[in-house]
Amino acid sequence: MAVSEKDRDILARTLWGEARGEGTAGQIAVAWTIRNRVFDGKTRSWWGEGYAGVCQKPYQFSCWNKTDPNYQFLIGVKQIPFRELAQARIAADQVIDGKVPDPTGGATHYYALSMKTPPAWAAKAKRTLFLGGHVFFRDVP
Repeated sequence: MAVSEKDRDILARTLWGEARGEGTAGQIAVAWTIRNRVFDGKTRSWWGEGYAGVCQKPYQFSCWNKTDPNYQFLIGVKQIPFRELAQARIAADQVIDGKVPDPTGGATHYYALSMKTPPAWAAKAKRTLFLGGHVFFRDVP
């Protein structure tokens, strides 16, 4: 699959929006969750097509919701600090290029522990990784 510069940029911005406080390991885990969706084999309409399509599919990653405080940074209205975006770009490139193994065990979902209530799907899914402020899952019904 050809990966465009737009895909790389959108993935990096998503990592910043979803996991900037998690360091490189957390960003790599989130990137692998996205990659796992890209290559999941479900219809394109389910997850979206390619990295940009998966990241920006409505209701998938909250940082892309227009009401999310990160959204203005992701679309370029506000400036993401250079070093933070550079770190996210490195994590994105490493995952896209297959230079780091999947620490999530094939996860296609995660949620932040900061949520008041875990999502309903988490009760029947297989937990694969607990890392920083996120819990990762696969086999989500």
